[in-house]
Amino acid sequence: MLRFFIFLGLLISVSGTAQNALPLLPQPKEMQVQNGNFILNKATLLLAENSQKSNEIRLFNQFLQSNYGFQLLTVNNSKSSENIIQIQVENPEANDSGAYQLEVTAQQIRIFAKSNLGLFYAFQTLQQLLPVEKISELKVSCVKIKDEPKYSWRGMHLDVCRHFFPKEFIKKYIDYLAMYKMNTFHWHLTDDQGWRIEIKKYPKLTEVGAFRKGSMIGHYSEQKFDNKLYGGFYTQEDIKEIVAYAKERYITVVPEIEMPGHAVAALASYPELSCTGGPFEVAKIWGVLDDVFCPKETTFQFLEDVLSEVITLFPSEYIHIGGDESPKVRWKNCQHCQALIKKENLKDEHELQSYFIKRIEKFVNSKGRKIIGWDEILEGGLAPNAAVMSWRGTEGGIAAAKQKHPVVMTPGSHCYFDHYQGEPKNEPIAFGGYTTVEKVYSFNPTPDALSKEEAKYILGAQGNLWTEYIETPNHVEYMIMPRMAALAEVVWGTSSPNNYKDFQDRLLQHFSVYDQRGINYSKAIFEVTSKVSRAENENGVLFSLKSTNPSIRFTTDGTLPTSTSMVYQQPIVIDKSQTIKAAYFENENQKSAVIEQVFSVTKSTGKNISLVHQPHENYSLGGSFTLVDGMRGDTARFGRDWIGFSGKDLIATIALGEKQTISKVTLDVLSSEGSWIYYPKAIEVLVSVDGKNFNSVKKVTTSEIGKMKGIVSVTIGKQKATHIKVVAVNAGKIPDGKPGAGAESWLFVDEIMVE
Repeated sequence: MLRFFIFLGLLISVSGTAQNALPLLPQPKEMQVQNGNFILNKATLLLAENSQKSNEIRLFNQFLQSNYGFQLLTVNNSKSSENIIQIQVENPEANDSGAYQLEVTAQQIRIFAKSNLGLFYAFQTLQQLLPVEKISELKVSCVKIKDEPKYSWRGMHLDVCRHFFPKEFIKKYIDYLAMYKMNTFHWHLTDDQGWRIEIKKYPKLTEVGAFRKGSMIGHYSEQKFDNKLYGGFYTQEDIKEIVAYAKERYITVVPEIEMPGHAVAALASYPELSCTGGPFEVAKIWGVLDDVFCPKETTFQFLEDVLSEVITLFPSEYIHIGGDESPKVRWKNCQHCQALIKKENLKDEHELQSYFIKRIEKFVNSKGRKIIGWDEILEGGLAPNAAVMSWRGTEGGIAAAKQKHPVVMTPGSHCYFDHYQGEPKNEPIAFGGYTTVEKVYSFNPTPDALSKEEAKYILGAQGNLWTEYIETPNHVEYMIMPRMAALAEVVWGTSSPNNYKDFQDRLLQHFSVYDQRGINYSKAIFEVTSKVSRAENENGVLFSLKSTNPSIRFTTDGTLPTSTSMVYQQPIVIDKSQTIKAAYFENENQKSAVIEQVFSVTKSTGKNISLVHQPHENYSLGGSFTLVDGMRGDTARFGRDWIGFSGKDLIATIALGEKQTISKVTLDVLSSEGSWIYYPKAIEVLVSVDGKNFNSVKKVTTSEIGKMKGIVSVTIGKQKATHIKVVAVNAGKIPDGKPGAGAESWLFVDEIMVE
């Protein structure tokens, strides 16, 4: 092995000038591609010290049998140094990061790993080097690799409460994680819409809590329901089987038991755990509900009993206890809760939630485990040993890291895979947002705001898949693939957003693997994508198109593009209202879906705009320019054309240029109370002839906004102006009885049109 160690010192990092010619995901930390191939066939021997027949070798042989129809013989010595895979593991049971070294020559393959974990990762890399075709002679490119992950938490989440998925699919989901060297499966097992884990001491949790009398159909805004009995749960034997399956693939299963909110399924089973006593039904509606666990001794005893069984089933270091989206309305009106606040000298209901979480943490710690929760557990004071999962942006994670608490980054802006991944008009209904493969790939889990010492508390990141609109395993696959591959490279630590094209080229080669394995992946990456920018003279906007294939054809009159339509060569100048349709073609055949963009050009289109408050990072695509880009958002699909403000007002000033006469201003706003999005309290339009002194010319009330259904079009007479200011006042704290009561309202706005 001496020569093997010497060559590793000569490797060049992929972050340098070396070009990656192999379709490896995630990209190895260091790699050198060489000439030639090793031929792997059924005569190849696996040479392992002491006839080591490890689980890793067994899984590799299963892969070969399944894909190529043969397995390899494992021996502890060989007279020949050719046609062998030589394996050396320094300490099989060592607890390391999974570092490994892999060398492929024309004569043999050599693997060195510090532990069996590293051996497993080496085999995952080797499997990706094999051809997809089922042939008997497998060419493996000669290469030298030295590799290890950067982050210790490389995760994917799955919500099985809104929609339930069978045990065998959970195993497939774990296989997908293993394929990309991810190591954490966050299993969301309890929520308002279903309790999915058998608890022996409380059988009603699955007898009652696992089934609901119907579900929402269509988008939340439609408020439509069916009346079909829906549900399911995992027995403890199912869970043991899944946990063991994941362990073989070096994946930790982290269970989530939601508290104190998202508890209606539990309360339907045991209503005495609530503040009101019920009765309750397992929720049919999505969103956030007011009824939560009441912090009384019987509740804590119940939760300790539940967690005791959960901890026995799951050997994970962390137990996820939720902690998110817990309305305080029931606690405010509960005599017991108010007496407890007074007894414990708590300031308010937020500190009562902190008291709740700290009690649970103390119990979990007594069992030798730690808690992790969504970033709301920061409110009212963080439990002493808690880890934080930052989903409402990165701010919560930054705050926790500065307090020296472990953090998993999972902001909605980059890591929510229930968001649209392609043109919303061409996609199945989704929660909202717009999170493309490229956007996922651009994510940096360690914010620049952290010092080098604080950055050590960032464990990693994970992708989340909430399933309100995802009913089947096929749809789950569609939403995670291929975005999971992009996140895998991010958390492995080898992503290079400035060289996205290299990643894309490698990813496209993986699509043949998805095809071969029957994975229902999204092909949105093949779509023509678009970007709008300001024209230099501020006369309209520039509309840029891009695709994996440069042969894009388009029309400007709303007709469908054909092989004879205009060829896209440079950004399209949009200086009048029109409809662009585009697709890419190969050999005169259309190869992508048609994208369509309607432009409504007014006096404000493409003009300079400034905001007093910037939109929230989760909903800021395009920034302030989104409001004057000529593209109106779709009120039925909360996609990329909206910007969102959490608890803040929209105060936008548009410079129109020369003084001109204006008579009408239109602003689009959204309402989706289940998503905590509310119409503004008021909208005001002001004008100025110098950009400094503004006069109010129109105010619109909430009731008027509602009557206009969010398309707020106001006439202001004939006004002379060089600048116009639009103020939309955030609805503020969400009132009791409304979804998200007590939290800050979201204000979603789009195009400001001036005529």
